[in-house]
Amino acid sequence: MAGAAAIMLALRQQEREGPMYGEQLAEIYDLVYRGRGKDFAAEATEVAEIVRGSKPNATSLLDVGCGTGEHLVHLSKLFEHVEGLELSAPMRAIAQEKLPGVPIHAGTMDDFDLGRTFDAVTCLFSTIAYQPSTEGLHATARCLARHLVPGGVVVIDPWWFPERFCEGYIAGDVVRDEDRTVARVSHSTRRDGVSRVEAHYLVADSTGIRHFVDTQLITLFTREEYATALRTAGCDVEYLPDRLSPRGVFVGLRR
Repeated sequence: MAGAAAIMLALRQQEREGPMYGEQLAEIYDLVYRGRGKDFAAEATEVAEIVRGSKPNATSLLDVGCGTGEHLVHLSKLFEHVEGLELSAPMRAIAQEKLPGVPIHAGTMDDFDLGRTFDAVTCLFSTIAYQPSTEGLHATARCLARHLVPGGVVVIDPWWFPERFCEGYIAGDVVRDEDRTVARVSHSTRRDGVSRVEAHYLVADSTGIRHFVDTQLITLFTREEYATALRTAGCDVEYLPDRLSPRGVFVGLRR
């Protein structure tokens, strides 16, 4: 994984000034993924069911890598107290606008300390796989577990396992709202244990048409690597292959 880590770190350094960290993607993020069929409300309900399957009295939840806060909007109706953590400032600003009474913290998922613990911690939509190495995966697992009460539940939505990744996969979607039309075309490749998803966007609105490219580098961790990271962080681990998404979900219970 050392070669993969070097590739990802180098490319991410180049891409930190790009749209993945800027306003262009953030402003259309919810529209694109809802248009592609992502049901944030249903996923939040399933997350709550998974959490309460292990901890029925759970009342507090932290969503790590919360993005624009769309899951948190729905989770806030299912838990008495929720908070979020997000690295991207444009994404964080949208989440704060949606959830004015909810703390949305700035920070990285492998090195944060909020000074409190929660009944549940989530890391959804494959966010954890943006870590470039198993070392980063373990550091993230430790951070997530450290923010759990004893007996608390961590829910991790992984990226594809290496044997299930579709080399050369092409996706194409056109989505609309009352003000904009967005076309998205993507192509996925693999190198040294890293998937590279290059997406091109055309956004048409009253000001005209603009184009930008968003490239995401997502590590193809194995099922055992996820489970080992959680176990090492002090959690009992279960993998549920048919929950939340076709990728399944990892559930950890802090010992």
